[in-house]
Amino acid sequence: MSDTPWTSDFSVQGRAVRVKKTGAVIPLDRALASEAATWFGLYLAIQTKSLVNHLLPPGPTVWFAPDRPRPWYLIWAAAAWNGVRIARSPDEAQAAFYFEDATVAAPPPRWHSRAFNYGCADISKTRVAEVFGEVFGYPLSLDPEAGAGLAVEKGEGNGVHDGRIVRLPRRARPGRTYQRLINNVENGLAVDLRTPFVGGKPVVVFLKRRRVEDRFANHNCSVGMARPEDVFSPDEIETLGVFCRAMGLDWGGLDILRDRTTGRLYVVDVNKTDMGPPIALPFFHKLLAVARMGRALRALITEPRS
Repeated sequence: MSDTPWTSDFSVQGRAVRVKKTGAVIPLDRALASEAATWFGLYLAIQTKSLVNHLLPPGPTVWFAPDRPRPWYLIWAAAAWNGVRIARSPDEAQAAFYFEDATVAAPPPRWHSRAFNYGCADISKTRVAEVFGEVFGYPLSLDPEAGAGLAVEKGEGNGVHDGRIVRLPRRARPGRTYQRLINNVENGLAVDLRTPFVGGKPVVVFLKRRRVEDRFANHNCSVGMARPEDVFSPDEIETLGVFCRAMGLDWGGLDILRDRTTGRLYVVDVNKTDMGPPIALPFFHKLLAVARMGRALRALITEPRS
């Protein structure tokens, strides 16, 4: 388990910061400075709530391996808010989480009877599209050399935000995957239904809106929050739960797009180490989301498994 300083997670390359595990590159600019300041306000609020939790009976203790979640991860915020403690050693843990940013990696041995995300070893775009097609019964991926029209070309890595629109047919590039171009544009903005799932159930939905020309970037024009039942039908919620189980995902975020033409859902990304809540979400909604996620996390750890 990593006990190294936060700074070891990053390297500075010119006027950009590179996330070592995922390869994501973040420009060093005013936008990053503003987002960091906004995040720090939430961090202080969660730390204050965590101090208050020390006056209450101790909560459950969880061991994370191979890495301990940093404060910018949603699971850290949820745990700290709801009194779930991060174990300093496996012996004191009431549950174990596989926690690693790598897109494809072998989890450590599943040694604890309550072990989460240990079945989620591959979240590459190809694997996500493969499982999606099997569960939903209609495809996301395309053969670039046999297809026609516009499509999305993207890398396999987690969190790199390198998608671009291309025209098919074309020769496949090494290390790239090709998917349908989903019409998720509403009122001139692309809408991403970022949905954290815990134990196969959606907890909240972050409605992330971006300019169409920035649809593959990580900067949002605005972010709202909704209840899952107000966004998805009961059948869709059930099928998304089946998808999570097929991915081996007990905790994590799904990037879901609804095609405005057909009404169909498409799961285009899976993140088992999701960050959040989104920076652009209003502060009160951030706290509400963290509280809901904390309750769901605590239930996942402590309630009897069906």
